[in-house]
Order: sequence, then structure tokens, then C-alpha cells
Amino acid sequence: MITQPELRQRGLVLFNQLYGNGAGEALRQDMVDICPDFTDITIEWAMGGIMSREGLDPITRELVVIASCVTLGHPVPQLKAHTQAALNAGASREQIIETILQMLFYAGGAAVRNALVNIREIVNAPPEDEK
Repeated sequence: MITQPELRQRGLVLFNQLYGNGAGEALRQDMVDICPDFTDITIEWAMGGIMSREGLDPITRELVVIASCVTLGHPVPQLKAHTQAALNAGASREQIIETILQMLFYAGGAAVRNALVNIREIVNAPPEDEK
């Protein structure tokens, strides 16, 4: 059985890989005055316990989350964060756009269009090594 400190460490490593160094601290700061436990749950359970499991690679996991965000229709900050995380994990622009387009029949045209508009700047940005 994996311990809570191990889940936290594993979660922080993956969180920083996908969202950038300091992302965990930014999440903590965002939640400190309302629900600090949300940060712990996200790092330990979501990242350390679910996202770091074997069985799906990080790209596939991020594409699944992007599809879920599109289907829900309203989690724009999360859609943007997971789009950047998918790119950081090695997903291509085409894979991300095709994942969103795949949701057309499940989430509807408005949700797909809105998602594409919301990620435009992220997927059209030049790679870090070209900036």
C-alpha cells in the first residue's frame, strides 16, 4: 500500500511535469483562503493516485480530461490547463484538436466551438524553444 507522503511526492512530481514547476504552489495559493484541502486532494489523490497510475500514458490521460471538459462545457480554466499539460506531455496540436472535434456528436457544436476558441492561443503558440 502506498503511503500518503508517497502519494504526495508522486503527485507533486507529475503535477510539476505537466503544469510546470511551481504549479502546485500556485494551486495552493489559489485555495489557501477558501479550501486548502482541495490542494492536498488534487496533489495526492488526483495526481498521485489517479493520473500517475499505469495503464494509460500521460498524453492519453490528458486527452481524456480535455474531452471531459468539452463535454461539461463550462470548465474553461481546466480545459486550458489540461490543453497545456497535454502539450507538455508530448501531445500534438492535431491530437488535441481531433480530441475536441470528436466530442461534436456527444457535447454538441457549441461546446466544441467554444472549446476550440478557448484553446486557440495555447495550440497556436510557438513552441518554447522558438520563443
